[in-house]
Amino acid sequence: MLYELFKALSDTYSVFSVFEYITLRAMLACGTALLIGLVAGPRVIRKLTELKIGQAVRAYGPKDHLAKNGTPTMGGVLILISIAISTLLWADLSNRFVWVVLLVTLGFGAIGWVDDYRKVVYRNPEGMSSREKFFWQTLVGVIAAVYLSFAVSVPANAELWPLFKDWLLSGFTMPLPSRADLIVPFFKNVSYPLGVLGFATLTWIVIVGASNAVNLTDGLDGLAIMPTVMIGAALGIFAYVVGRVDYSSYLLFPYIPGASEMMVLCAALGGAGLAFLWFNTYPAQVFMGDVGALALGGMLGTIAVITRQEIVFFIMSGVFVVETLSVMLQVTWFKYTKKRYGEGRRILKMAPLHHHFEVGGWKETQVVVRFWIITIMLVLIGLSTLKLR
Repeated sequence: MLYELFKALSDTYSVFSVFEYITLRAMLACGTALLIGLVAGPRVIRKLTELKIGQAVRAYGPKDHLAKNGTPTMGGVLILISIAISTLLWADLSNRFVWVVLLVTLGFGAIGWVDDYRKVVYRNPEGMSSREKFFWQTLVGVIAAVYLSFAVSVPANAELWPLFKDWLLSGFTMPLPSRADLIVPFFKNVSYPLGVLGFATLTWIVIVGASNAVNLTDGLDGLAIMPTVMIGAALGIFAYVVGRVDYSSYLLFPYIPGASEMMVLCAALGGAGLAFLWFNTYPAQVFMGDVGALALGGMLGTIAVITRQEIVFFIMSGVFVVETLSVMLQVTWFKYTKKRYGEGRRILKMAPLHHHFEVGGWKETQVVVRFWIITIMLVLIGLSTLKLR
């Protein structure tokens, strides 16, 4: 909104033209989200406490976590409000990618809100059933995936419908432009055409997978939010590069018109995330809940697809990936051994992986900071692909 105002004023007063620079708007978005989060945080926590919206700790979790029972949850609402307001103020609202990211973020946030609400109202730590949650995630993910399959392939929405009709007339065999190919990092001249179905399938996997991965990681104070901020910041840099014809050409990335606007959203995510960390750091005054974790994962996944950095995103999200795999392996092995031997056996002392280390003797803060350090290194590896030419 403010961007639109300053853009209109710049036609009359040249001094306002500075607000058209995306780097300035990104900084303003970050600062705005940070300020909103820090100012509104105590009020939101107080309100959640008054409404008795407290975390119901799972009985089979680490015993030390029982002390966290009753800590206000659903604090992810604070993050989403900060991101939404900041984006509406400083982003170019005529940009089609801005609305896709916002809709995915708020859509997954709504799913998480329902899940958290059931946990709080019905005092059921499990919340929404896995099948129901997956259904709604898939619905939002498929809609976004189908749209992005064509939106990434064309420079403007005006060309989207003609491309879609051509694809239909081709009998679903028409290939997408090269900018929609899957990029292999570290090998700038290597990419693989996906086609519409391949692109949509990959996009769905990235969005839904990232959403659930962040949610599984969100089990310790500050564990999920800081890696989210770091990965978001890195994706913002990629967005700036692929959204500029000069930088993308020099660094051998596909040019995605409009993708640079994602830098504003990533900056808003960074500011909102840091403000939330102020209250979520050990010992946490508030938890983000599924309303925050599902939304932030979906947001990161969507931006990764728009910037064509799915594999790099996979690398940078190594902590999220390993946490998810630890749960999958633990559950699969337990079910297999129970069926084969009549007794379920475990690979880890407890899943997700961060609980395994807790049970093994690490303090909660040690697990959190060490996972942060790992994420920093993985993000730097991801960013190193920008310099390889």
